[in-house]
Amino acid sequence: MTWGFSMGLFIAVFAATCAATKMVCGQLQRRAILDLPNNRSSHNVPTPRGGGLAVVMVLLAALMVIAGFEQMAKSQAAWLFSLTFILAAMSWVDDLRGLGPLFRFGAHVVSVGLALSFGLLDGPVFGAMLSPVLDKIAAGLLWVWFINLFNFMDGIDGIAGVEALSIGGGITLLAVFSGVGSDVGNVALVVAAGAGGFLVWNWHPAKIFLGDVGSVPLGFVLGWLLLSLSAAGYWLAALILPLYFLVDAGLTLLRRLLRGEKIWQAHRQHFYQYAAQHGRSHGEVATAVALCNSVLIVLAFVTPNGRISWTIIAALGVVTFLIFWMVRTPQNQSSGGPV
Repeated sequence: MTWGFSMGLFIAVFAATCAATKMVCGQLQRRAILDLPNNRSSHNVPTPRGGGLAVVMVLLAALMVIAGFEQMAKSQAAWLFSLTFILAAMSWVDDLRGLGPLFRFGAHVVSVGLALSFGLLDGPVFGAMLSPVLDKIAAGLLWVWFINLFNFMDGIDGIAGVEALSIGGGITLLAVFSGVGSDVGNVALVVAAGAGGFLVWNWHPAKIFLGDVGSVPLGFVLGWLLLSLSAAGYWLAALILPLYFLVDAGLTLLRRLLRGEKIWQAHRQHFYQYAAQHGRSHGEVATAVALCNSVLIVLAFVTPNGRISWTIIAALGVVTFLIFWMVRTPQNQSSGGPV
């Protein structure tokens, strides 16, 4: 990665996403494509849904620029472009009309399967721990899970943008100062810049929401970045960077499974949602996640390559502290948190 190219790319993507989001917001309002409040919502007023259109459009354009400047293999860029576009198109239809969970899940599985079949990942994700076939199967399962995890965690103003910015920024730093490939680094940079541009309009009180058209393709690209980071030997960093999302989503999923609930249905049981419902503003919660992620980025950066160290213990401690802060909300100090 050259500094001039990277800085120019970041500024251009940030500015383009910010401008495109404003334009898309106006179009969605005129067409009355709004997210109406209901008993599972975290907002109180109708808000345009579909800001991911702007994020994805700029991301796809940036992928073509990266490939055009030979900062990424053209075949790899083509597959990443095509599959991201397909998932965005499917998710936009889902935002407008609603699609069944099996159809959505099937689209995620097929997209990940094609990505793995046509070499979108360089090398085994789990090193020599698994056979090549098992490595691809395990990587595919994790990838599909992360797509859905990122989608489900997009539940309050700013949180998805903060997470995308944090993961993208963390991987960019690793690409600059380590052996991670420039192709991965440039895509991570674009994701971080796009998330930053979108946050200008999505910070509390949000003027526009990401929608599935944004969260699903972003989850797909972020999943590819994290798996590529692991394939480059930085598997512990790939685990630390999204650790808050992994822990919150994992514990929430476990609680819902134990209750016998339908885990594919929308809900408001994540720890960050609990905090927002019981005294913390969306801005406070998103800022707390950003601060936690900043520490995780530092820990991921100092983690020895491919070795378990004190950093994973520290990372778990930081995430545990954040979740404790979320459940000990100002208006419900004695509630003990979500159950």
